[in-house]
Amino acid sequence: MKKLIEKIVANPGRPHMVGDGFRVFNYIPGAGIPQERISPFLMLDFNPEYDFGPSAHLRGVGVHPHKGFETVTIAYKGSVAHHDSTGSSGIINAGDVQWMTAGNGILHKEYHEEAFSKKGGPFEMVQLWVNLPKKDKSTTPHYQELAAAGMGKVELPDNGGVVNVIAGNFNGVAGPAETYSAVNLFDIKLNAGASVSTNIPSGHNTALLVVNGSIEVNGEIATEHSFVLFENQGEEVSIKANQQSVVLLLSGEPLNEPIVSYGPFVMNTEAEIKQAILDFNMGKFGVLED
Repeated sequence: MKKLIEKIVANPGRPHMVGDGFRVFNYIPGAGIPQERISPFLMLDFNPEYDFGPSAHLRGVGVHPHKGFETVTIAYKGSVAHHDSTGSSGIINAGDVQWMTAGNGILHKEYHEEAFSKKGGPFEMVQLWVNLPKKDKSTTPHYQELAAAGMGKVELPDNGGVVNVIAGNFNGVAGPAETYSAVNLFDIKLNAGASVSTNIPSGHNTALLVVNGSIEVNGEIATEHSFVLFENQGEEVSIKANQQSVVLLLSGEPLNEPIVSYGPFVMNTEAEIKQAILDFNMGKFGVLED
């Protein structure tokens, strides 16, 4: 049975800036989709293609804390650099993914990579926040740099395109990301007229973002930059590209735990939030220069 579509959210229309390097549309929770409804996903920001132009200044977001969840940055165009208070750092380019587990507290900064910043050019990315189960919120912070070459790959027949499997399992092909709950994250690139289908558990909260192009999904049209939320019924998701298209398909098993958030801290109770703020102010998240 095909998954039923609950709603299709059009391009929000007005982007906002995160720092001075990320010009984003917010779909979760900004499109009227509560975090509880799309658990374990807490946030989805999409920076559609935009040319920031050359700059000697490294545009981005300065040092800031996180606790209790994971940040997942998917690069489509341009380059993003990252440093955090565990000593981890890295650069992701088109097709790469940065998966940072904040766990019991971390400081990090992210910005346009220096060489890219100096020359400028098209920049396109997605950032997801993925909640951690209560039992894992105190895990030690760590970082996964997932290179494009290491993704699970499904080549579609008749030159239809490719599915890059970041996390979970797509038609028997697994992605490299290690996750704390059941999560699927698929970067799907389709040539015009191509089709692809996969089954996702009916109980998963499931959605997709049309990064580029226009598609027909389970019989309904989803245009560029629209966001499709599925009902928790049925398993099959079928996508046909009306033109060359890029689609991000995500699903996850709901955590069914309380969500209490305060800015960059996501815990289960108000008391835990107060403790997170206290820990941050006491310097327990480490040190990182801006």
